[in-house]
Amino acid sequence: MENYADDIMDDLLVKYLAEEATPPEQEMVEVWIKANDNNKKYFRHFQTIWNESQKLASRSSIDENKAWHRFQRKVKKSETAGSMLKGFGWWRIAAVIVIIAGIAWIVSSLLETGSSEPPIVSIISTSEVKKDTLPDGSLATLNKNSALTYPAAFKGKTRKVQLKGEAFFNVSPDKQKPFIIDINDVQVRVVGTSFNVRSINGGTEIIVETGVVQVSKADTTVEIKAGQRILFEKADTIARVVASDDKLYNYYVSRVFECDNTPLWKLVETLNEAYNVDIRIKRDELKKLPLTVTFNDESLDVILEIISQTLMIKVSRTENEIILE
Repeated sequence: MENYADDIMDDLLVKYLAEEATPPEQEMVEVWIKANDNNKKYFRHFQTIWNESQKLASRSSIDENKAWHRFQRKVKKSETAGSMLKGFGWWRIAAVIVIIAGIAWIVSSLLETGSSEPPIVSIISTSEVKKDTLPDGSLATLNKNSALTYPAAFKGKTRKVQLKGEAFFNVSPDKQKPFIIDINDVQVRVVGTSFNVRSINGGTEIIVETGVVQVSKADTTVEIKAGQRILFEKADTIARVVASDDKLYNYYVSRVFECDNTPLWKLVETLNEAYNVDIRIKRDELKKLPLTVTFNDESLDVILEIISQTLMIKVSRTENEIILE
């Protein structure tokens, strides 16, 4: 699991340094770099190697194809390395990597032996939902375009992780070792419970499904119980705890869209995110129409047909959007 995450991170670092990363990927890399000193050190070395390779590539007279094949045989990862570098078109860079492979190996060795801290694991989801079991047995499900970093082993008195984006956690109980999530400028602290955390335009929302969660921002600390929700806007230090009437929040975990007197606009908002579509409600009076229905891993076409029949509205499509009217 750790090696796979490292491969993804190296892949993103290449795109980041080549200025080919998407905005969400850029944010993920920057969050990962800031997570701890080991990551910062690794990035500095990675950046140094990248810069040197650019210089060498500009004046290299090496037969790149032959060098690339030698490199593949040397590292014994021809399929993985090939798919990554060919995807970016870095044939000249590949040849240079043969020259500096020894440097990279030394950097890696120094990083592994130079610190007594557990290595950091990074789980990154871009276009699909990902699930992971943490070192303490807790389960984390990451929504698309999210990133979670945590140590390979939880040492000390806490279990601390860092989140970017959205994730649903089912935390293993341990009263002696609280589970702590850092997201934006908010800290979420639990012992053992299940809850959803997500970043919204720089703000932070927490919805508790079971147990009790303690949320802190600046000098404010509040407790949220099962069935409750809190939202800190980006600039807020105080937020009000309210009942959570939203049963759609964990659709990406369960693949179930549960509407309980839910306004149409809220379901549409969730469907747009889940299916990566652009559904628009043409008339304002339709937005608040309530729906009580459960869609269990249904296709978008089936869901739209049921909405149409239930609310007696028309569904039409254009090339880029779906209109409800």
